[in-house]
Parts: sequence; C-alpha cells; structure tokens
Amino acid sequence: MKIIGENIHILSSKVKEALANRDRRFFQDLAVKQVEAGAWAIDLNIGPQKKLGHEILPWLVGAVQEVVDAPLSLDTTNLGAIEAACEIIKQQPIINSTSAEPERLEKVPLVAKKYNTKLIALTMESEGIPVAADARVNIALEKLIPRCEEVGLPLTDLMIDPLALTVSGCQQYVPECVEAVRTLLVTGAGVQVGLSNVSNAVPHEMRPLINRVYCVMLMGAGLDTMIADPLDHKQNEFIQIVEQRDESTAVGRLLLALHDAVAAQEELSPAAVDMTDPEQVAIWKTVQILLNKVIYADSYLRV
Repeated sequence: MKIIGENIHILSSKVKEALANRDRRFFQDLAVKQVEAGAWAIDLNIGPQKKLGHEILPWLVGAVQEVVDAPLSLDTTNLGAIEAACEIIKQQPIINSTSAEPERLEKVPLVAKKYNTKLIALTMESEGIPVAADARVNIALEKLIPRCEEVGLPLTDLMIDPLALTVSGCQQYVPECVEAVRTLLVTGAGVQVGLSNVSNAVPHEMRPLINRVYCVMLMGAGLDTMIADPLDHKQNEFIQIVEQRDESTAVGRLLLALHDAVAAQEELSPAAVDMTDPEQVAIWKTVQILLNKVIYADSYLRV
C-alpha cells in the first residue's frame, strides 16, 4: 500500500498557524516524520488560497523538498498556485485534483499535461457524487478518462478517486466506493481513495478503527494507493498483516478473512469472529456499519 501522507492539511489549526507564520521547521519536521513512517508521497493541502496561493504553495514545496525525497501532492483548487509550485518542484508532482465539473475538467488536465504531473480525478459532477458504484465508474469512463486521453495525459499518470464519504450521514455510499475501486482498477488507470473521509463527523476516539477496517476492505478490492495518516502505527500494522499474510495472531487471521471475503466479493462470515474477544467484536461491528448492514450511530460499538 502506497500512502500519500495527509498530515499537512489546512484544516489543522497547527498547520494553519504554521503557514501564517511561515514556520519552515514545522513543515519540514512533519514531512520527515511522515516519510520515516512509510509515506510514499506527501499531500500539501493549502485550501483554496485564492489571494496568496501562488506564493504559499511554492514556499511550502521549497521547504518540504529540502528535507524529503518524495513526490508531493499539490492540494488546492488554485491552479495558479499549482503552476507556480510546478515551476520549482524536483520530482513528478501529483495535482489534487480535478473533477468532472466542466470548468475543472477543461482546465486542470491541461495543466497536468503541461507540467507532466500525475492527476487525481474525482468521480464527481456538477450534480454531485452519485451513490452507486456503476454511476461513479461511468463518470470515469465517459468523462475523466476521455478528457485525459484528449489532452495527451498518459493513463498511467491518472489516479481516479471514487470518493470515500463518511459513514456518519452518507452510509449508503461507503460499500459502493469499495465496489467502484474494484471496477476502476480494470481501466488501466491508477485508483486512490482519501481513507479518513470515511470517518469524518465521527467522534475522534472512534475514527481510527473505522479507518483501519475500511483500509483492509479497500485492499481486498485491490486498492494500493490512499491518502491517509502514515503516523497511525496500528493502521500500518493492519496493512502489514494483509501484505505479509501474517496469520500469527487471531486478529490477523480475522483481518485476512475480511480481506479475502472482499476480494471474493463475499461477506465476512461471523464464524471467522471470536465473539468472546472484544477486539474482534469491534472489528466485526465496524464491518457491519461499513457494509451498511447496521445503521451507524456513535454508540454502535456498545450495542
């Protein structure tokens, strides 16, 4: 699993303050920690930054690439800022992102082609994000991929994102994203997901387990790239268990059973769960909400 580190994000109050103060050391330390924890790339999310983005993003790129040798994901809707950053970036960057909305689809792939970047493309239209996996796949097949082919962007540089949405309020979307990943992989384009979106609006202490279990399910569907927190060491353990097929623990065997069930387009059997083990029961209950089998509530683990 290739992780694009999500920790430099403008929604973090610490990041926002460090950006306002141009605290170079803060961003360098955070980038190094993510790479040391296993991040393949680093996402630099500065938000829209309509007025100062063309100054802020190149400054941030300059600071981070002084200390890490990893691809950088340029995460802003400000295309001027992205172009300014591309002028000084050392490795092939990732533009995060375009959608199938006409204005974005017209302009962003052209910038990606001009600067030879990778491009994350969201299965979202002006009307919003469809629930069904097939509808999301159709956006990729009918709009995102053809537009990238039209401008000459190699399919291998396209990363389609079928959009993970929160289990709190958008629960019906959650299993459909898994199925969209499975189908999109056959297009030949890359596929990636913003993992932690699945637990947005969930109480903070409950978010990690939901993210980790969903990660295993997405890996079962074939996903190999995600925007996530590389500093979540338990998440990294789950990934390692799956990748190494580590059956040395009961929890490891359960995670592999979950992964294999998703891969086979089947549901995890309750027979795979030791219902006397609280950790396994928590994973089982989390699978049920992620499959939309049980209605999510903040108290779901206590029910």
